Amino acid sequence: MTQGDARRTEWEERYAAGRTGWDRGEASPALRAWLAVGAVPRGRVLVPGCGTGHEVLELARQGCEVTAVDIASQPVASLRARLQAGGLAAEVVQADLLSWQPSAPFDAIYEQTCLCALDPAHRSAYELRLATWLRPHGTLFALFMQTEADEGPPFCCAIEDMRLLFDDARWRWPEDYGRIPHPNGLHEEAVALVRRPSSL
Repeated sequence: MTQGDARRTEWEERYAAGRTGWDRGEASPALRAWLAVGAVPRGRVLVPGCGTGHEVLELARQGCEVTAVDIASQPVASLRARLQAGGLAAEVVQADLLSWQPSAPFDAIYEQTCLCALDPAHRSAYELRLATWLRPHGTLFALFMQTEADEGPPFCCAIEDMRLLFDDARWRWPEDYGRIPHPNGLHEEAVALVRRPSSL
């Protein structure tokens, strides 16, 4: 069994067992706030590790051209059914994001639950893929999960670690970011990072 197969099996089992404590049951208030102030472009938007896709539905309602990717079949099937029932359109792909590659870069990426779900050993590879998937000057809308725990998932995405991972050579950090409480008792830091040109 390859590492990709093992990851897929793990997440299929989590969904089958209902171990989805990261799922709010609705779109994140951070995304709604970014949409309300017009920060999210109405262009090509990627949602990696989309799960059941509450944010995908919200972005599609706002007229974005959304691509959603998840490794597990159950949430992919559920999201496709919800989009059809709502008369909404989005490209929904079942794939391992550590090997998947889009046909063209995106104007924005909404990263909420993928990074904290990955083994930290894969973070550097994932950060590079995010930069590759995003056009120059595009924005990565990220919610970094704060757990204060050594194990996961979700794995803690401490801000000091994220500033090293998404370094200034490739990403422009905002002066401020917002604390977003999560129903599971944890919280996230909402950060909009701009991909610098000529940084790859």
